[in-house]
Amino acid sequence: MVATLKRYFNRFLTWKNKNIKEQHFLMFVSFLIGLFTACAALILKTLIHFIQTFLTDNLNPEGVNYVYLILPIIGILLGGLYVRYIVRDDISHGVTKILYAISQRKSYIKPHNMYTSVVASSVTIGFGGSVGAEAPIVLTGAAIGSNLGRAFKLEPRHLMLLLGCGAAGAIAGIFKAPIAGLIFVIEVLMIDLTLTTVLPLLVSSVTAATFAYITTGSNAMFEFSHGNQFEMERIPFVILLGLFCGLVSLYFTRAMSFFEDKMRPLGYWTKFIICACILSILIFFLPPLYGEGYDTINQLLVGLTDNTGLMDGSIFYQYKDFKWGIIWFLAPVLLLKVFASSSTNGGGGTGGIFAPSLFLGCVAGYIFSYWANNVGFGPGLPQQNFALMGMAGVMAGVMHAPLTGTFLIAELTGGYELFLPLMIVSMVSYATIKLFEPHSIYAMRLAKKGELLTHHKDRAILTLMSRKELIEKNFETVKPDMTLGDVVTVISRSPRNVFPVIDDNNKLMGIVLIDNIRNIMFRPDLYDRFKVKRFMVSPPAVIVVNMTIEKIMRLFDDTKAWNLPVVDENGVYQGFFSKSSVLNTYREVLVENFSEKD
Repeated sequence: MVATLKRYFNRFLTWKNKNIKEQHFLMFVSFLIGLFTACAALILKTLIHFIQTFLTDNLNPEGVNYVYLILPIIGILLGGLYVRYIVRDDISHGVTKILYAISQRKSYIKPHNMYTSVVASSVTIGFGGSVGAEAPIVLTGAAIGSNLGRAFKLEPRHLMLLLGCGAAGAIAGIFKAPIAGLIFVIEVLMIDLTLTTVLPLLVSSVTAATFAYITTGSNAMFEFSHGNQFEMERIPFVILLGLFCGLVSLYFTRAMSFFEDKMRPLGYWTKFIICACILSILIFFLPPLYGEGYDTINQLLVGLTDNTGLMDGSIFYQYKDFKWGIIWFLAPVLLLKVFASSSTNGGGGTGGIFAPSLFLGCVAGYIFSYWANNVGFGPGLPQQNFALMGMAGVMAGVMHAPLTGTFLIAELTGGYELFLPLMIVSMVSYATIKLFEPHSIYAMRLAKKGELLTHHKDRAILTLMSRKELIEKNFETVKPDMTLGDVVTVISRSPRNVFPVIDDNNKLMGIVLIDNIRNIMFRPDLYDRFKVKRFMVSPPAVIVVNMTIEKIMRLFDDTKAWNLPVVDENGVYQGFFSKSSVLNTYREVLVENFSEKD
């Protein structure tokens, strides 16, 4: 049966290659990607809702629920064991994996990512893991796009675009936000927007959003109660909210990076025990940290009353009617959410930071407006409006994506009346965090390694170039104790005019240049009198194998050299970088990835 299907599929590919232009077929594949990613998003949301409802529906709202100490531990344990012993691959940091796949010019994501993130994250979040489902579904969508493109034997230059189509479809499908899906790919994944790329991205986004509307209804994801019309005299407070959201974003980014760095060296079970304890204790004292936190967002956007259920099931329930009780409850939620999210992923769970950034933004906006109103600082600021703006602000800051934050929140809530303040908050928040962090939380790991693809076309091309493939190995080596006669013998069989000098441990000691010995190399009477260590010289510069291509090109420009030796971190000789080879590869990458073709 499988062999028969494969034979028919191959016939279809042959027919497709003869009768359909690749650009036209790309639209059909984009439609399939949008459809499949929307299905994956629906499955993930349904699984999370089912597990969460089954486990928490009968909890006591007026008392302490000790089950919060157990459920999150079970969730990250099951999710971690699934990943560790069944998947046997790292599926965390989904968006970072997509950025890495793009930067490697392969745009290849393993086939198992089309479903493994859905399984792992549904268990993690359903049992209370304090993360979001969006990054896993984005990785799932990107994997669908990458593998569909490979299955249909599309050109490698189109795989990057199809990977972006999968990500756009995932955002559009899970949030019912087609515009945000398109902009997310441009801002966060940094795929350039051209006529060639925009149509497939739109097809995937619109298809996924349409499927989501058909299957789940036309209501916005969050219920938003519009407080009142936006008034221009509130713009100063909107700017202050943007500054506050930028600082919250910086805190979230730095704290998560710090926590991950501390946990990384530890063993699996040690990390699990530490993170599980942190997570369960935080959720026990602060139940809004349970799961994605979307119930809390809905309550804040509708507008809290004295009978709010926000403190239900917590030890703070008795203080719910105090004037400042809600702030004393939400302030630690704002500060500790990052540790709940980091502990979820660090302990073995699978999830992303979309939902945590939306959650934090909503809480930050509410706290800001509540404080301003109750200290007489603000002119009756509508708290639900500012909670909505805060969502856009923190998302824009954490992801370094102000347009994504603006359009996503507008589409999520239907709050288009607040489009101007949403844009102001997003831009101010982005500008604030940009002063301290040049890269988003997704990109900072790759930026440190020089593997981040950006909209700067020259740097993007340099990033796409493979350092290993550029190292040339056909340079004859010499030893420092070799005589001039030995070197002449080596020169006679080498096409090069540079010869690295290495010791017995293969460590680079210097180089020999033909131009430096030209006046003595034709005098046999000197062959035994001169040794390499006498006429070798230091290279103009030495390239360490893990240097970025951009830094390597800067070395070539500074030294005016055409060949530079390459060593590893211990100084062991690896080969040479040739400026001419780098320039030739640069041209090839430019033509392959950035030129327009019919």
